[in-house]
Amino acid sequence: MKNIIKTPHAPKAVGPYNQAVELNGMLFVSGQVGLRPDDNVMVEGGIAEQTEQVLKNIGSILQDAGYNTGDVMFCTCMLTDLGKFNIFNEIYSRYFPNDSPARQTFESSALPIGALVEISCIAVKH
Repeated sequence: MKNIIKTPHAPKAVGPYNQAVELNGMLFVSGQVGLRPDDNVMVEGGIAEQTEQVLKNIGSILQDAGYNTGDVMFCTCMLTDLGKFNIFNEIYSRYFPNDSPARQTFESSALPIGALVEISCIAVKH
């Protein structure tokens, strides 16, 4: 049976989806943007600040579901400007310092609510 993950430590969904869904030891984390969890408002700043907030949000979802960043096997990352890829990677690497997950990164012409970055991931208990 699937388990719906809802935590107050990450932003509320801005559409008809859940923060994460767990099934058979796998956690599917929905795309997260740089919203603050306390008020669902985008953090101020640019790609660095938004990436930092996105990864904090993902970390909160993982933790509240009983997972950690070491359990993340795959990430999908979307940026509105691949020219900021190096800045994004610098922040991202702090959250996955060893044995980084597999990943794909795309440039998107726009992301929800004016976000500059969105990341989703799949974690597996092992």
